[in-house]
Amino acid sequence: MDLSIVISVLNEEESLRELIPWIKQALEGEDLEYEIIIIDDGSTDRSWTVIEQLANEYPIRAISFRRNYGKSAALYCGFEMAQGSYVVTMDADLQDSPEEIPAMIKMIKDEGYDLVSGWKKKRHDNFFSKNIPSKIYNATARRVTKIKLHDMNCGLKAYKREVVKNIEVYGEMHRYIPYLSKNAGFSNIGEKVVAHKARKFGKSKFGMNRFINGFLDLLSLWFLSRFGKKPMHFFGLIGSLTFIIGAGTSLYLIVQKIVTQSKGLPFRAVTDQPLFYISLVALIIGVQLFLSGFIAELVSRNSSERNNYKIKKRL
Repeated sequence: MDLSIVISVLNEEESLRELIPWIKQALEGEDLEYEIIIIDDGSTDRSWTVIEQLANEYPIRAISFRRNYGKSAALYCGFEMAQGSYVVTMDADLQDSPEEIPAMIKMIKDEGYDLVSGWKKKRHDNFFSKNIPSKIYNATARRVTKIKLHDMNCGLKAYKREVVKNIEVYGEMHRYIPYLSKNAGFSNIGEKVVAHKARKFGKSKFGMNRFINGFLDLLSLWFLSRFGKKPMHFFGLIGSLTFIIGAGTSLYLIVQKIVTQSKGLPFRAVTDQPLFYISLVALIIGVQLFLSGFIAELVSRNSSERNNYKIKKRL
């Protein structure tokens, strides 16, 4: 199998009837043996019926979730099913053009990319609700991940088979597949300007909350990639510094009071000073952070994934 095309579907019965023939037309003459993997993510319309009908005519493999689990779950299952040497993901809403697929595969073959991400340079979305938030989101993602992509969340992407078999997409991490790939050792990531079509049927399944969730997911990924296997380095360092500051401040106040009292000078009780209580809070927080790091370290060391390292070659 040369190519697997993974498509997540949620209430797209009208789009599917046009998308699948469009894929076939786009790949004619490319000498590629391909399969179309469709994940019905709990659709409540007739999407699954349409998929069953199309499977009689086209090389389709599909599964249907009992309920809506989200795009990440759909892609995870699609990647598990994929048999092709190259894997392409795309949305089912007709906004991604299958005609981009051959060029993206060619970039992987000829230029050695592990992953090629689409860039919707000219978007046909609402300027205020989609375009501006998307620019802010992508600018933030570039700074945090150090991956120079203009459109991290573009649904149209092409991968080597090894990439999708060595990453785990969960939660809502489908937005950061390039970052997951980089952390798994696949850092040769390219980008291609792709056509973006106006939505023809239905309405977008994603609201403004996706940008908030996306930012939180980005923070989670950054922390896990940097401190996931060494949490004590994060919590222990901050906890130790906080404890030292609190202990030092408390000690200073106590010594100052003793010295002043020994000289027979007027002194202020340590417990009457706000700084003393601030230092006590710092001591408590420092101990809690240190213990959090210690517990996280124990969890990490006893995790079944603690030695799950990606191996590129074996002799």
